[in-house]
Amino acid sequence: QVQLVESGGGSVQAGGSVRLSCAASGRTFSLYVVSWFRQAVGKERDFVAAITWNATMTYYLDSVEGRFTISRDIAKNTVTLQMNSLTPGDTAVYYCAAADRWYGLGAPARLYRYWGQGTQVTVSS
Repeated sequence: QVQLVESGGGSVQAGGSVRLSCAASGRTFSLYVVSWFRQAVGKERDFVAAITWNATMTYYLDSVEGRFTISRDIAKNTVTLQMNSLTPGDTAVYYCAAADRWYGLGAPARLYRYWGQGTQVTVSS
């Protein structure tokens, strides 16, 4: 089993920045990718960004590329999502998820086996 614990989040004005962290523990050697998803009220849980566990590849939703940066601290088993130039459209609960394979950019959230508890990000105009 793998446990994921998110931290960070909060409220910020448009144009501001927020940093999210996801700490992984347990059988992390079985992981291939860690992704961030987000779910706004009344909407589906959507992919935002991903990084392979060996930190060699990153993937982004088109609308966040250039504003968000995903990275991994190998020593700390932590994946970070730095979010800049935030807009009200980025308001959502953000979830960290992990899987033992890469399912592709359009893969549904249900394919990911491990999930964190979620953290709220609210961007006001």
